[in-house]
Amino acid sequence: PLQPQQEAGAEVAPRFFSMTQSSELEAPYGSQGEMRLWIPLPEPMAPYQVLRRLHWEGDFQQASIVSEPKFGVQSLFVQWEDCQGPMHLDVVMDLETRDWLLGRQGLLDDYKPPAELIYPVGVAPYLQGSRHIKIDGVVAERAQEIIGNEDNPLVRARLIHDWVAEHMERDNSVIGCGVGDVGAILESGKLYGKCTDINSVFVALARAAGIPAREMFGIRLGRPAALEQYSKTAFGSADEQGQANNTDWQHCRAQFWLPGMGWVPCDPADVTKMRLAENKSHIDPAVQAVNEDLFGNWEMNWVGFNYGRDFVLAPAPEQAPINNFGYPYAEAGGDPLNYYDFARFKYDYHTTEQS
Repeated sequence: PLQPQQEAGAEVAPRFFSMTQSSELEAPYGSQGEMRLWIPLPEPMAPYQVLRRLHWEGDFQQASIVSEPKFGVQSLFVQWEDCQGPMHLDVVMDLETRDWLLGRQGLLDDYKPPAELIYPVGVAPYLQGSRHIKIDGVVAERAQEIIGNEDNPLVRARLIHDWVAEHMERDNSVIGCGVGDVGAILESGKLYGKCTDINSVFVALARAAGIPAREMFGIRLGRPAALEQYSKTAFGSADEQGQANNTDWQHCRAQFWLPGMGWVPCDPADVTKMRLAENKSHIDPAVQAVNEDLFGNWEMNWVGFNYGRDFVLAPAPEQAPINNFGYPYAEAGGDPLNYYDFARFKYDYHTTEQS
């Protein structure tokens, strides 16, 4: 089993990363008007990360930090007046991260829920369904099958986490991080996908079981710490200088909320990723160790951007609402660019861990 990095309650040593995101855009033939680009920005301050510095430069006409009201999603909104001209942008994000180790520190061991479950205003929305996060029908039925008569929300969350980690499979043929359409996944019985698919199933089942839960979209930065002993590739990597090309390392994680404690991290999707990467069965001791650790802990060789699902960016784009916001989004003359089309929407992320 994984060993705690420090005594329970002790301060976790910070890590420092500098991540540069570069974009080059080309409008489709015949496009006219302006180019508008939204870059997802890290959650500026949380127990597990701080955005220390943000700098951008390029040949744009306007650029500003904007925030939408529903989830507080922040982005760098950039405009070029003529989408046929040269369009280049560099964004530098200096980050401090700290491992979030509620599980390893034993802070979940003796949890007892209060007699009355009261959810703060900012938490209640994460009990609701949306277009891609269905919480009724087959989702509610499956949640009830999993939790049975259990009424402790922590135990309910653990039952759901373990069911998702065991029964879902990672499918590397899925584009990007997946769509995360939970109703379609459970109705089809095809329990596979990538991180957004898998962790969205956890989130929807948790909400259907009365547990506030949410996905967080972000990107891996470099090497993990304790988890690296179980896989050299599944959880991130870097060279000897701490440098990484993390352009396609977008990753969705999950959180659930406990009355009297607050948000708790988890990541059943990475259990399935490690299982596939190392060609192991779910009952393998190494997989079980990772499954245990990823309930209640995040190693922060990763940065979280936002919790947005089925929402409208600010300022509102022509395509709205969008499913989620883990990748840059752009529109040329009002027409969305495919952020998987690297011929017209070229961008990359490069990250260096500071010693």
